[in-house]
Amino acid sequence: MASAKLAVMPTDPASWPWWPSTRTRNGIVKRLRGLRGQLGTAAAAEMEHRHDWFGDLDAEHRSWIAVVAQTGIDGFITWFADPSSGPVGAEIFRAAPQSLTRQVSLHQTVELVRTTIEVVETKTQELMPRGDRPVLGQAIMAFSREVAFGAAELYARAAETRGAWDARLEALVVDAVVRGEADDTVLSRASTLGWQWPDAVMVVVGGVGESDPDGAIEDIRRRSGRLGLDLLASTQGDRLVVVLGGEAIADNESRPRALNSVLPAFADGPVVVGPVVDHLVEASASARAAFSGLRAVPGWPGAPRPVESRELLPERALSGDGHARRALNHEVYRPLRDAGGGLLETLEAFLNHSSSVEGAARDLFVHPNTVRYRLKRIAEICDYSPTDPREAYFLRLALTLGRLMDHA
Repeated sequence: MASAKLAVMPTDPASWPWWPSTRTRNGIVKRLRGLRGQLGTAAAAEMEHRHDWFGDLDAEHRSWIAVVAQTGIDGFITWFADPSSGPVGAEIFRAAPQSLTRQVSLHQTVELVRTTIEVVETKTQELMPRGDRPVLGQAIMAFSREVAFGAAELYARAAETRGAWDARLEALVVDAVVRGEADDTVLSRASTLGWQWPDAVMVVVGGVGESDPDGAIEDIRRRSGRLGLDLLASTQGDRLVVVLGGEAIADNESRPRALNSVLPAFADGPVVVGPVVDHLVEASASARAAFSGLRAVPGWPGAPRPVESRELLPERALSGDGHARRALNHEVYRPLRDAGGGLLETLEAFLNHSSSVEGAARDLFVHPNTVRYRLKRIAEICDYSPTDPREAYFLRLALTLGRLMDHA
């Protein structure tokens, strides 16, 4: 009942019906000051007795907590003597270094505040004259509200500052990964941001959403975290770069779900996924392919969303990506050339005759079943089937590029 009344109580103590006169307060304050050291010692002892985690802190942080508790007791006495002296809730916690908020959580701080208040309330009821006790009980309750607000303000500001710093640090790490400059310093910073060094990593790029990109990044961070994924993300101009890592990335069946967890952060339009690599140090290769695909994806209006950079090899090669041209040569043309058995000749004849088996067979003076067998071998060797229109485009371009490189 008392807390319910406190919630609607006016903030001006002079309007409180139980608030004593200046003369009465001066007498109580004098007696309280005689007990301040005893109250602080009792509060520190009760913290150590009641909370196991308090004893696990190092001596320096336990000492600072004792200082905060004593500052709170002194603040109560000062506030009780003169409420017009200004807000005291947040001032109590400024006595400790900012690093204390990293060692003691908000929940633990609330426990310490509650313990200190209970100790002060108990001790004042035991040690102060009987006539002072009702007024002090009400005053302690009112002051505890100020302390609670002060703790909330402190942790909110610390979280805001830490969030801004983490965002800048994350942007530096992502930029270094994209540039291929992931040295030991960058890797250490990634660890600071919570990167757990998964064995499968890939980079995803796309447009930045128009509304609240920071909020969108935090949302996909929670989504990916529920899937056990590590995530680093940053905006670069009008592009959003996401570095994903985890077991689900390496698994072809789980990868679509992992990608779907980050898609909401991107703007409408193409989203390109780089190849999977083994380590954050190697993620620059994934980023390079993803950015190349993002530049080239307008050449394929029907591209899925997201689309893997490998599926854009023809468009990337035509847009001037040397890595894509070499990939088509080394992964498609050369294996077919080295396999022999008339595979290149059959592929060219099949494509020249508008994907007609019979037309290719007449051109090569072989049975149609021989053409079908060779087409099947082509698909087995390079993973692209000449009978699929999109994959036939891959093969046609690889055939042209490979011959040009052979000639060069």
